[in-house]
Parts: sequence; structure tokens; C-alpha cells
Amino acid sequence: MAVTLSHEDTVSGRDGEAQSVTILGSTGSVGCNTIDLIQRHPGRYVVEALTAHRNVEALAEQSRKLRPRMAVIADESRYADLKEALGGTGVEVGAGRKALVEAASVPAEWVMAAIVGAAGLEPTLTAVRRGATVALANKECLVCAGELMMAEVAKNGATLLPVDSEHSAIFQVFDFANCGAVERIILTASGGPFLNRDRADLENVSPKEAVNHPNWDMGAKISVDSATMMNKGLELIEAFHLFPVSEQRIDILIHPQSIIHSMVAYKDGSVLAQMGMPDMRTPIAYALAWPKRIAAPSERLDLARIGTLTFEEPDLDQFPTLLLARRALQNGGGAPAVLSAANEIAVEAFLAGRIGFLDIARVVEKTLESMPDTAVETLDDVYGIDAEARRAAERLVNGPRAG
Repeated sequence: MAVTLSHEDTVSGRDGEAQSVTILGSTGSVGCNTIDLIQRHPGRYVVEALTAHRNVEALAEQSRKLRPRMAVIADESRYADLKEALGGTGVEVGAGRKALVEAASVPAEWVMAAIVGAAGLEPTLTAVRRGATVALANKECLVCAGELMMAEVAKNGATLLPVDSEHSAIFQVFDFANCGAVERIILTASGGPFLNRDRADLENVSPKEAVNHPNWDMGAKISVDSATMMNKGLELIEAFHLFPVSEQRIDILIHPQSIIHSMVAYKDGSVLAQMGMPDMRTPIAYALAWPKRIAAPSERLDLARIGTLTFEEPDLDQFPTLLLARRALQNGGGAPAVLSAANEIAVEAFLAGRIGFLDIARVVEKTLESMPDTAVETLDDVYGIDAEARRAAERLVNGPRAG
């Protein structure tokens, strides 16, 4: 399935007019980097809505600076705190699931979908259904509901711009007008903090070690996903939905320096790569200004200083999550949603010290084995599968060691 590119060039802001923007998940790392870029280009963007999970203090500070039409906190217990913090500002305040959907409904031209987890599905789909340009930073939208999401993109004339550095890289060098010339997609992976560690040594690694990524500054959950390489498995599923290639033609290659963000190989032997220093503001800036470009403060790439770029095949015994993700994609239906939900539960349990690092993959595998094959036709189907998978994973976490 290809990304629908239906909007005219004016989608990146009309001459002389500010582009309207909504940021779903504004207090996370992607949301904060998006705001950083917006503030570096005064007059180019006007913010319509901001949302956060429960960080009222950061959301209120952002709202006082950017003066959106609406600010929403997902955690309803913090509504009064947000209301008080934004008293007298004129910013409309909301809380809860319905308010998140309302924020996505605000007629902003461009929406950053950066709510982590299954909670981001409904707001993102809402923005897609009104034909917005959606910058997608939420993996679960395509992992759990890829066919549904892409069908709605096509049906509503929306534009989906990938924000993950890997998918942004592919997007920038993929010839959508000549898809038949594409031979393979190559997703690059840093390998995370445990690339050169023996698997036996990983049984007792701490959450602090797992979130210490060598190249990227990310949230705890995404950092653990990088350490297990589940992030790359999820990105494999995303790439399958974003780009018109089969699962068998999507490769994963470890590239510890994180300079080449991904590649597209063509049938004439050419391989096109997008390169840059590891800084999420680069792909965010690309999506924010698309199809034009804006200045970003990322460190400039100096290949002479770096000197050497290295590559290696992933060790599937070291990183079994890659096999689990491929299996889920091949099984189709609700299997990718099960994979994602079980992984969320397992990572949360690991970060809380309830299971070991290697138990993450074990919990995911056993959850996949325990769940029946289920079709995904509606968002309610996704939520039902997600909820059941979470319960199954919790039972595994709370029982004897997953191994």
C-alpha cells in the first residue's frame, strides 16, 4: 500500500499565511521537538490544539507560550489542575478520550500524531478522516490497524507523512511514480545499547542500562524497544503498510552509527540512502514543511570526521523480537495488534522491575501463541484485541517467570 499524496504544495503553508497545526502528544520528545521547530520559525505556524497524557505542568507552559485554541489532558483526574493553570488565557480546556478526539477534529491543516500507544489510534484516525496532513509518529496506528488506517487515508484524501527517521528516509528516496523499479527496502537499526553483549549477560540488565541508547535521546518505552529491537520489528510492519512492497522485500540491517537512516534498492543496482546526524528534528522538520523544507538546528553531517560506517546482519538469536514481528505480519489480522499490546505490557513490567529484560520477548511470544486469529475490520475490533492481549500478557507477567 502506498502513501497517498493528494494535497497540493500549498499544504506546507500558503504564501503569506501561517499554517495551522495541532500536536497530539505535545509533551513527549516528538511533541517537544515539534514545538522547538515551530518556535524557530515565528509567523509560519499557528497552533490550534495541544494534548498530553498527564503532564499538566508542561502542557500549561506550552499553551501559555503558543496560545492554542484548545489544550487537552488525557488523564481526566488532572482536568482541574489544567483548568486552573490556564485560567484567564482564553485557551479552551478539555480532558479524557472524547476531548482528545475533539482536539483532533479541530480544523488544523497539519497534525502531529505523537500520542504513544493504542490511545493514539482514535485521535489519529479522526484527523485522517477529515483529510488532514498527518505526520505519523505513533507506531501503533499502522502496526495495530494498518489496513484500516491506509484505507481511510485513501478514502478521505488525507496525506500521511512518516516521522520515524527510518520511514522518513525511505519516503524521501522512494520513487512512488515508478514503484515497479523498487527491488528492496532496507531498514537500518542501531542495534541499541546491547548490540555486542552476550545474550546470557542480558538476563539481569537493569532498566537504566536498557534506556541508555548510544545515539538517540528517546522516551523510556521506545528506548527499551530499541534495546530489544522490537522497535525495528514494529517499523517493519509500518513499512509494509506505508510502501508498496511485500514483507519479503523489506530487509533489516544493523548500522551502529545511525547515519544512514534507511535505503531503497532499485532494480538497476542503484541504492538510494537518506543520511544525517541522529536528531529527530530532521525528520520532523521534513514533515512539518513538506513538500518544501525549513531550516533545522540539527548538527551537520561531517563524513570525513566520522570516517567509517559499518553494517552487519542482525543476530536473530540475540534479537528474537524481529522474528516475532515478521511472524505477526505474516499471520495478519489481529496478530500485529497482539504483538504491540503484549510488548507494551512487558516493557512496562520490565521498567517497573517486575520481569527481566529477556522476559519481554518471552511474554510477547507466549501472548501471541495464546491468542486466537481475529480479523480487524473496525477500530472496535482493534480495541477488543488490544484489551484481550493486554490481559493475557498481564497474566504471564504476574505468573511464574516468563521463561
